Amino acid sequence: MKLSVITDEVADDLRTALQVACEFGIDAVELRTVWGVNLAQADDEILRRAKALLREFGLRVCSIATPVFKTDLFGATERGPMHAAQEADLAVQIPLLQRCLEVAAFFDAPLIRIFAFWRAGELTPEREAQILRWLERALPYAERAEVMLGLENEHSCQVGTGAELAQVLSKTQSPYLVGVWDPGNAFVLGETAQAGYAAVQPYVGHIHIKDGVRLPNGSVQWVVVGQGEVGYAEHFQQIARSGYQGYLSLETHARVEGLSQAEVSRQCLQAMQTLIQATAGGN
Repeated sequence: MKLSVITDEVADDLRTALQVACEFGIDAVELRTVWGVNLAQADDEILRRAKALLREFGLRVCSIATPVFKTDLFGATERGPMHAAQEADLAVQIPLLQRCLEVAAFFDAPLIRIFAFWRAGELTPEREAQILRWLERALPYAERAEVMLGLENEHSCQVGTGAELAQVLSKTQSPYLVGVWDPGNAFVLGETAQAGYAAVQPYVGHIHIKDGVRLPNGSVQWVVVGQGEVGYAEHFQQIARSGYQGYLSLETHARVEGLSQAEVSRQCLQAMQTLIQATAGGN
């Protein structure tokens, strides 16, 4: 297991984010927005600036986070965060995918993160079939680009838990489609990290880390990793036992009054590093 971080969760300024990453011996980062611009909509100048900074710091890119399939397919009434991207209609999702694959190739990133449309209730067999049809449309583009698609369980999307992610991925065969496991998102929907990972583990190619606590009104407040209710001490042990060798990518989310996002992210990364070392020691 290796540390990584989504850079805009550390700082909007890419240089600041990369400096923090280097403090923790991170060798590859995940990109989503840089200088307030989502990479899916970034021009060539922004992409070149980002690549030059990555070279300066000696860092690679392990994943590109995209807004692909963050759009309505099932009549959803609510939306999730777009992270500086503009929601695109169904008709332009495949061209959007192609652009994101080009961006991944530019950064030599092996994976782009995608989603499963805005959530409109339970994952019915009919909805599952529609998601699978869109994935089948997307996969030939990924295969030609030799870039993997990472389908994330996102609580605001139709595939939100580990069980739902496993349900969809079990119906596909392509080596170019893997799961992006996010126990924090599963926690929002009431699934435990241990149960969700047990379901989706055979398909996992990338992992996100954020922590939260359940408030009395049922909503979730994001906190520093290790200070919430996801249970990362036990979960990291579970991940280690599974043989997972990929990245644990911090998606900070937490806000602490009086601290910058960079400092909150440092606290999260320190906690993750400590937990990973304890897991290694326990094995």
